[in-house]
Amino acid sequence: MVLPFPPRRLFQVYPQSKIYFPHFDLCPGSNDIHHHGQKVVKAIDSAIKHLDNIRGCLSELSDLHAYNLRVDPVNFKFLTRCIHVTLASSLRGEYNALAYLAYDKLLCFIGEVLTEKYR
Repeated sequence: MVLPFPPRRLFQVYPQSKIYFPHFDLCPGSNDIHHHGQKVVKAIDSAIKHLDNIRGCLSELSDLHAYNLRVDPVNFKFLTRCIHVTLASSLRGEYNALAYLAYDKLLCFIGEVLTEKYR
């Protein structure tokens, strides 16, 4: 099953997040959104594959977002919400309370790791 990419929903629901993507074509279906969505999914996949060392796995990504891009940490919470909605709308009945809790624990920890450098 191919899931819609969460960044598309992020830009629709939280338009203030667009300020971090001034060079992107933010029209629905754009290649820029698609490619960034792939990066988000790959980062989550990498975190899942390295559950024993998520901090190390996402360290470079954390540095990039904190020091270079200076993304407001609240955007990671926004993206987590969008991922939940995307999963729920795509997986429907398979995305039950247990699946929600498991994904929420993972996504919240990823968000925590990505915002550690802000402290």
